[in-house]
Amino acid sequence: DPQQIELATASKRKLRRFIVIDEVVDKLYGSKVRAYFEENNVQHKILALPTTEETKSMDLVLNILHEVQNFSLDRRTEPIIAIGGGVCLDIVGLAASLYRRRTPYIRVPTTLLSYVDASVGAKNGVNFLQCKNKLGGYTPPVASFLDRSFIQSIPRRHISNGLGEILKMALMKHKGLFDLLKNHGKYLLDTKFQSCNGLADHGDAALQTTRIAIETMLEELAPNLWEDDLDRLVDFGHLISPELEMRVLPSLMHGEAVNVDMAFMTYVAHARGLLGAQDKEQILQCMRGLELPVWHGGCSWALIQRALRERLKHSGGQPRMPLPTGLGVADIFNDTSEETLERAYKMWVKD
Repeated sequence: DPQQIELATASKRKLRRFIVIDEVVDKLYGSKVRAYFEENNVQHKILALPTTEETKSMDLVLNILHEVQNFSLDRRTEPIIAIGGGVCLDIVGLAASLYRRRTPYIRVPTTLLSYVDASVGAKNGVNFLQCKNKLGGYTPPVASFLDRSFIQSIPRRHISNGLGEILKMALMKHKGLFDLLKNHGKYLLDTKFQSCNGLADHGDAALQTTRIAIETMLEELAPNLWEDDLDRLVDFGHLISPELEMRVLPSLMHGEAVNVDMAFMTYVAHARGLLGAQDKEQILQCMRGLELPVWHGGCSWALIQRALRERLKHSGGQPRMPLPTGLGVADIFNDTSEETLERAYKMWVKD
């Protein structure tokens, strides 16, 4: 905004920024971040923290807020900047929403998962009493800055992890995105989502895939930002996975747990007659091609029952179960019987 730039540069006061960066990202890019603020004559404080699912707690939020208070932020003109994966973005978003009731913040995602998922929408939160994201709120960032060059430094498994959330949107809303993943999945893993010239047969699969994933996510989230309507296609893969992910930490990453959930729900859709055998196999084959787990021993029948009971508690007494009804098309169902779920589970275990 030219007016904002004019105000910022005309002010006698030196620009100031408070940055929270994941400690692993800090080792890789911290020197560049510091050089950037120094070159632009910005007074800054960089707080490097271990932001993992195990440390995602109110304690870390309070730690950040102590530092913010010491830095003495202007709550309207000095946004907090979060640089890291989804956990970092979630924690900083919650801290910003609490400080003086709402301090602006900026998201800079550095993993594929956070690029296509945590950077989009208004939600933030932390884990509480071994429950995923039990405390949180809805405070959108003032901006999300997306730069795929960060993704080249993350391990292959983390890229596969992010592909789980992209596949979710493909199965729910976009057959073209599913085809991109099916045809270019290995290439995207090999090239770490960097746009490479001279590989014409793949086009710019990285740009296409991430753009479509984010656009379809925005289509779903924007009209229902505060989740007033609890019928949400983006909840696919998130019925069983919160319970599973917290139960088996750290053996499954978020996108991997989501994919295990999606694999089971694909069997549920098949058991209900919503999905033919051929489509079911295509989905599972695509998952394997993306190097995602389609099964985990921790996902017992008892855990599934417990997770679905928990689901009823916070979804208005209805399961609101998103299920694929084809490739790239889906609907929400409230009438899946226990017998159908158990039949799907036995089929899944057998396979």
